[in-house]
Amino acid sequence: MPEFTAGDLVDEQFISVVIPVRNEGSNIPALFESLKQQSYPPSRFELVIVDDYSTDRSWEIIQALSKELLNIRPISLSSEHGRTEPIRAHKKFAIEKGIEQAKGELIVTTDADCVFDPDWLLYIASFYRVTKAKFIAAPVTIRSNRSFLSIFQSLDFLTLQGITGASVYKRFHTMCNGANLAYEKAAFYEVNGFSGVDNIASGDDMLLMYKIYKQHPESVFYLKSRRAVVTTIPVSNWRDFLNQRIRWASKATHYDDKKIFWILLLVYCTNLCFLILAIASLWKATWFFLFVLFLIVKILVEFPFVNAAAIFFGETRLMRYFPLMQPFHILYTIVAGWFGKFGTYEWKGRRIKQ
Repeated sequence: MPEFTAGDLVDEQFISVVIPVRNEGSNIPALFESLKQQSYPPSRFELVIVDDYSTDRSWEIIQALSKELLNIRPISLSSEHGRTEPIRAHKKFAIEKGIEQAKGELIVTTDADCVFDPDWLLYIASFYRVTKAKFIAAPVTIRSNRSFLSIFQSLDFLTLQGITGASVYKRFHTMCNGANLAYEKAAFYEVNGFSGVDNIASGDDMLLMYKIYKQHPESVFYLKSRRAVVTTIPVSNWRDFLNQRIRWASKATHYDDKKIFWILLLVYCTNLCFLILAIASLWKATWFFLFVLFLIVKILVEFPFVNAAAIFFGETRLMRYFPLMQPFHILYTIVAGWFGKFGTYEWKGRRIKQ
């Protein structure tokens, strides 16, 4: 897939950046600072930041820092809708409320724990002008440190991003990440927003993407550009990591795009076979030999693909850890997939039951 290069500065497209916030007080200052550094003209975009019943100081920090941005529209759901939280799909509800008040015809969504290249909005606007896209999926990376968990998350995310870019470009199936999306406001309302998937806790990204794809299959694109990359932070402990991945896995059975479901099922069953072989090897050495052999084959097949993604994101240093992480990746895939279907998870202070 060729990398997109923006042309002349685009200054006619008004963009509404919609950001749902839930207990992100420690990340909001970096978010605002990154938005202040955007090269896109401040008069041509607004920030619609929606506080989703935060229990920390997020709303206070948003109000205090709002004075530093020219065009910001802070919304508090607890102020508008009372203290009761009657809905399950909290993030979708927050995004909907943000879009309702957004003035731009192009909606860009991201998360509060993200930072951006200074040309992020410029490249999205330029890509939109060139493609006339109804929906744009764009790249996301995790900023790793030296910890085992952060390296593991970064490698796992590289794999997902590689699959996202390739699948959307080839129009094989719809895949994206909610930390870096853009879509027309008109297209959002044309498919009735999150209606029909608003009872599902996650899926504000891929489920919406598929709804728009069904209406406009030739107008869904992937923006491949280093200047459009959004950087997010890794979760700090294994418990939060598993909760995050269980949350992502929980939407698997809700995809109307059945190709995604069957691919995920195949991936799950393949990883389950590895676990069965590993357990069986405790009784017979032959099974251990097969486990090691298949693991080596898995590494050799996947390495070039993940390495290509690592080159694009400038993270080739992580590839030295790729073979080491494979057994852990197999185990977490099985656990997250099972609990995503049959268990519960906790995310940002909320317990969600499947």
